[in-house]
Amino acid sequence: MSQNESQTTITLADLIENVKLGGGSVITSNTELEPAAGPQASVAPAKYVEGKGQAAKSVFVYETRYIAGKPENQDEPKTAKKTVKGKPQTVVLIDSKQSELNRAEAAIEQGRQYGDEAVVKIPRAVVTYQTENGPVEYTDMELSHRIFDGHFRAGTIDGKLITENDDYRALRNCTPADMSALLNTAPAALLFGAWDSTRKSNQVRLRSALVGEIIGVLADQKRTGEEQQARRSGARVDAVAASVKLAPKDMESLVNDQEAELSPGNIGARRNEIKKAKADDRISASPLGLGSIPPSVEEIGGVACRRIIRSWVLSLASLRQLRFGQDENKNVAARALLAALGLNAIARAERELYIRANCDLIESSAPVVTLDQRFGEKKTFAPLTVEHTDQLLLEAIENAKKVGVADWNGQTFNVDGNPIIIKNATAEDAE
Repeated sequence: MSQNESQTTITLADLIENVKLGGGSVITSNTELEPAAGPQASVAPAKYVEGKGQAAKSVFVYETRYIAGKPENQDEPKTAKKTVKGKPQTVVLIDSKQSELNRAEAAIEQGRQYGDEAVVKIPRAVVTYQTENGPVEYTDMELSHRIFDGHFRAGTIDGKLITENDDYRALRNCTPADMSALLNTAPAALLFGAWDSTRKSNQVRLRSALVGEIIGVLADQKRTGEEQQARRSGARVDAVAASVKLAPKDMESLVNDQEAELSPGNIGARRNEIKKAKADDRISASPLGLGSIPPSVEEIGGVACRRIIRSWVLSLASLRQLRFGQDENKNVAARALLAALGLNAIARAERELYIRANCDLIESSAPVVTLDQRFGEKKTFAPLTVEHTDQLLLEAIENAKKVGVADWNGQTFNVDGNPIIIKNATAEDAE
């Protein structure tokens, strides 16, 4: 019998017991990862913008973290694994908390698209934009502020402003004493967090009960992170011509022909070049995707890591701050339902180790799932799987229905998107 087979799986009874007042604080899932190409390979961490305007540049984020040794006693699955004494070390942020949550939400949406029995039952809100190519939908699991996102707030229902709709008002008027409206309409906000930030008063603020991240322990602890950054070269080869330079009149003709396909910023920059050019000048067509770009070393590329760790934390303590009326049985059932959804989100996100280009990772060992039992006691469980957490979620849905706190049947809160927004949308990055 394998180690995983000998471990117990987390049950609905475990969740119910620990979302009651005084229960365990968290459920965690931690996994050792490594570069898919081997220890010699560098990985590309997330990039962030530092500075503004012309001074803006792409950077990696480095921190000092206390890193304990790898788990010992792998043959003791039912007790918390001991760790080697650790020390402060320099790490790089490979995937942030917000990015990991986005991956979890996307994995749930993917499951819905495949018709998975459990996730199709989750209530959701959808804003639909009418475009030249037909309707395009965005859900509250895709939009940054969930049901309180600007795309929802600018929309309409039955031709009237959504902010005047009684059902939407009920969502915005939820209080810590009763979150029932959100639970049965847009529960993503209760698990992943949301903030009705533009409302002038009575704002709903919900912290995320689920957080995750991936960090890499730098290979050389004697040098700074910046000193260990690799550089990436970039180039473009044009099989037709190494260089395409056009007279101002020809460039203007090309821009006019492609105006419907080019971004407003690109069009503006090209026309500004045309306006400043003399009749005998030649303008590079490289911004239009023509001609080669010589190899250059500009972008930060990757770093070498001696160890990579992915971690998830589902905060049961946060879920216990949510109430759904005065009946404690309903409160417990609703919290257990959200906890089951959180575990399903972890399992789905962990199933596909897709991060970004030049950051291909594999698991070095099975995830270690741990339930806090208070007073320093912990209990470990088998790694979370989609199959198991789907069943767990279905059981939690049925339990919540039985006590009368939630009835999840895949109901959708439909909103018509404001045509002004989609008309003026552009793929250009924000400045």
